[in-house]
Amino acid sequence: MKTENSLWHHFAAWMGVDTTSYSHPERLISAFGGFLGITSVYIVSMRALGDAPATPVIVASMGASAVLLFAAPHGPLSQPWSLVGGHFLSAIIGVSVAEWISWPPIAAATAVGVAIGVMHYARCLHPPGGATALSAVICGTSVHDLGYGYVLNPVLLNVAIILAM
Repeated sequence: MKTENSLWHHFAAWMGVDTTSYSHPERLISAFGGFLGITSVYIVSMRALGDAPATPVIVASMGASAVLLFAAPHGPLSQPWSLVGGHFLSAIIGVSVAEWISWPPIAAATAVGVAIGVMHYARCLHPPGGATALSAVICGTSVHDLGYGYVLNPVLLNVAIILAM
């Protein structure tokens, strides 16, 4: 039995399994925070956009931001500057790349790569920012038609709401 436990711990350490103990209330609060955050983002963003069904009301990367903000709030990737700066800069980069590079595979890779580099230099590394940049490139005409408007609405609107939660 002890050997199995020892093997498991070695395997878990090798795989990078988080061994931090979280209480059940912490886990429930994190889950509820994510639920409340995304519900708020969706409802407020829908009201702000009005009757624009072709326009995305929520950026999918907000789901990943919710995980960081509500499940790992003390981590450096979850801090307000990382959230705001990471999404803001990445959205600008994604829109710019979508306008300048027409071949989707290179545009997608460029948007994510440049976003990572810029977030590093701006000290606002937020992994969901990479998805925000990618979305600006791959999400089709509904996002492309927004141009730099994508940065303000939905991205920064979504960010402001989830940060307020």
